[in-house]
Amino acid sequence: MNIYDSLVIGGGPAGIAAVLYLARAGSSVAWVEQLSPGGQMLLSEAIDNYPGFPEGIQGWELVDKMVEHLGQYAPDRYNQTVLDIAVNTERHVVKLESEQIVAKTVIICSGATHRKLGLPNEDKLVGRGVSYCAICDGNFFKNQDVAVVGGGNSALEESLYLAKLVRKLYLIHRRDAFRGDKIYQDKALSSDIIEPVLNTVITSIQGDKALESLSLRNVRTQEERELKVDGLFVFVGVEPQGRFLPAELVCDAHGFIVTDTEMRTNLPGIYAAGDIRSKLCRQVATAVGDGATAGHAASIYLEQLHA
Repeated sequence: MNIYDSLVIGGGPAGIAAVLYLARAGSSVAWVEQLSPGGQMLLSEAIDNYPGFPEGIQGWELVDKMVEHLGQYAPDRYNQTVLDIAVNTERHVVKLESEQIVAKTVIICSGATHRKLGLPNEDKLVGRGVSYCAICDGNFFKNQDVAVVGGGNSALEESLYLAKLVRKLYLIHRRDAFRGDKIYQDKALSSDIIEPVLNTVITSIQGDKALESLSLRNVRTQEERELKVDGLFVFVGVEPQGRFLPAELVCDAHGFIVTDTEMRTNLPGIYAAGDIRSKLCRQVATAVGDGATAGHAASIYLEQLHA
């Protein structure tokens, strides 16, 4: 059983930053990531709010730069799924698919995943018209009519990307105004392709072998109508990826991990960073800051442990 100073769970920007700060501090580091590093950055066509890239940068390019920065440190990589964390006083046991790792500190950066609408037929039509990633599936809907549901930054950003490809885009939001940043709202509202559909919810999704239409209801007038579209892109928030979290760990009502400003959880030696953490802003820049803070805090904890 391998023993490390620190184990970082997750390969997104928070996890990458945490590994970097721990490795630079001289800690022995294990890095667990089920897939390739990058997390949701790999799903972003362009990131234009990350300091240092005023013209924007493609998600995969930023991932490559971050991973390249880690190259000189070479943390031990485990491409497996975390199944469980057994919390102990000084050494925590992390169970993977085929082995166990012991670590004095654990930084959880497992991120979040897109929330579903929870409607009948939704799961059946995933990949047949229903999607949660515009950059992944947008090309399948060139010169077709699509709908995007959501009112935050993700919905607006993805709509702007899709507007370059599709014939018509209906941007559906249950409130009377979007919640995203003004810069994205202004771009979306000035587009000839994007038509806002406010005060409206989707009540059902029609289609057998492929998506055919959506049933809509205006929440103010209760008027109902059918909207024929070829694709539906869902951006209605995120859910934490933390099925492996120990029962003793304090989380908020939605399952996101509660931390202090130093990314410390209620359990000694256990930290959380990035989208898995309970907070308001989930962006690449904030994830990097979380990861750096967690890595630094864990390093101090290790120094005190060894004193």
